Amino acid sequence: MDRQSTEPSNLPAAGGSSRGRLTLKAAGPTASSVALPGPSPAVAVSPAKPSNGTEPFQGPAHPFEHGTDAQMIERRVRTVTPLVTPTPGPGASSTLRREVLYALRTGGPASPDQVADLVGASRTGVLQQLRTLESAGLVTRSLSRHGVGRPRHVYDLTPAAQELFPANYGALAQSILTAIRSIGGDALIRDVFEGRRRQLKTRLANRMAERLPAGASLWERTRELASYQDETGYLGRATRDPDGTIWLSEHNCAISGVSNPYPIACEEELALIAEVLGAKVTRECHIPSGGRSCTYRVEPLD
Repeated sequence: MDRQSTEPSNLPAAGGSSRGRLTLKAAGPTASSVALPGPSPAVAVSPAKPSNGTEPFQGPAHPFEHGTDAQMIERRVRTVTPLVTPTPGPGASSTLRREVLYALRTGGPASPDQVADLVGASRTGVLQQLRTLESAGLVTRSLSRHGVGRPRHVYDLTPAAQELFPANYGALAQSILTAIRSIGGDALIRDVFEGRRRQLKTRLANRMAERLPAGASLWERTRELASYQDETGYLGRATRDPDGTIWLSEHNCAISGVSNPYPIACEEELALIAEVLGAKVTRECHIPSGGRSCTYRVEPLD
């Protein structure tokens, strides 16, 4: 089908298995409260081009990432600020930058000479990377006095640099939910997910109110929701068939570690989409049920 899309055509099609079909309609008051309008610009994702070490790297267009810890750290550093000219000699500047980050994380505040000793690189090359990281707000510089002589510059990581390092929020979420279930059973788990849905509904309603003018169509609201889902790791995509049928697809489950053991997460997402869009929403494809995407058909309530 020739669908109009807010995402690039190199993403998988929105179709898929009919397993997990579920339909939900928004309640009347909810629909009127979030039918906040206005055209939303189409989301365009340009594939990131590999750097040859001389040109600036533009980075990924959305926060969804995959790869080793080292690869993710490098991508995140590259997206913060364009690369400077790489250090010549063995080892690309990207590798050196990553090693500098690890040296400061594991060894604490250090001078350029100390960092150079730790990573086995030249002081000039290390200083270049430190200045790049400093300009990106990932490293701070301060003066430190040691006995007689001129004070030396010492570099350390900023709190913002923490986002460059591996995290394990998925395991934390699972352990918290396990604890919640042990305390209050499935009833309390449901209350938790319902509370999360209400919070997300308020956040999305506010976002649409800010970004969409009054009178936005269902298609425009769906595009805005897809844009939000893409920003939060779901690889969101909105498409429209020639006959006007609207589809909302998520090609990645950003909470798969939670949605598999807790199906209530998917139920609440379906309810959230229907309430935010003020529409009848039918789930046609479901990742936890074996589908390639979570795909929803979106139709007007009337």
